Amino acid sequence: MTFEFLLFTLNMNKIKSIVVVSLGLTLGLASCDSGNMRRTPGHIYAPDMTYSVAYDAYTSNPNFSDSLTSRKPVEGAIARGHLYDHLKEGDTTAYKTYTTSMRFNADELKEGGRLFNIYCGICHGSNLDGQGPLFASGKFASMPANFKDAKYLHMPVGQMYAAIKYGKNMMGSYASQLDVKQRWMVLAYIKKYQSANGGDAFTFGESGKATPVVVDTTKGAVAMADSKDKKDEKKK
Repeated sequence: MTFEFLLFTLNMNKIKSIVVVSLGLTLGLASCDSGNMRRTPGHIYAPDMTYSVAYDAYTSNPNFSDSLTSRKPVEGAIARGHLYDHLKEGDTTAYKTYTTSMRFNADELKEGGRLFNIYCGICHGSNLDGQGPLFASGKFASMPANFKDAKYLHMPVGQMYAAIKYGKNMMGSYASQLDVKQRWMVLAYIKKYQSANGGDAFTFGESGKATPVVVDTTKGAVAMADSKDKKDEKKK
């Protein structure tokens, strides 16, 4: 009886060990598939949509006929924040409300007048009365805009800006001759003149600071160094 009992006990211990090991393996395998996530998804119909191939800029790309990876913007695309600068007559009346936050000091207004006489005065006249040399010579039957006339005294500045950038009637575009700041300087010059002749109040004057411009600081540094050297020589 003693031998049989010992044999029975050994068999029970083996069974327990097998049960414990089996339970451990079952739990271990179950933990590898948490959340019902399949580890072997099988065959993919369109693998390039799941695992897309990346191409570096300026490298060859077989997906396009010109083999270029870097693509041009879609035709008509406008940079964010620059919509109003691309509105013209016929798009929407919103172009008339376009204005600028730039403000100009006396020197910049003077420069606006200089640019006006170069590009605009030939038709509109140096007195902004539409009596420029081309019209006065009789070569044009239609009189250019007289900025003293009531029709133009209160014209929205956005409408004038569109005329400078895109042209109007017989007047061509001056977008290639005048950059954005120069266009606004010319308009500020016109609006200041109109303000003094019954037009709307002038709002493009400086408010303590001039419009930011790029300055070559190296010249100032050299001048300061020269001044310091001269002072040191006087002390000696």
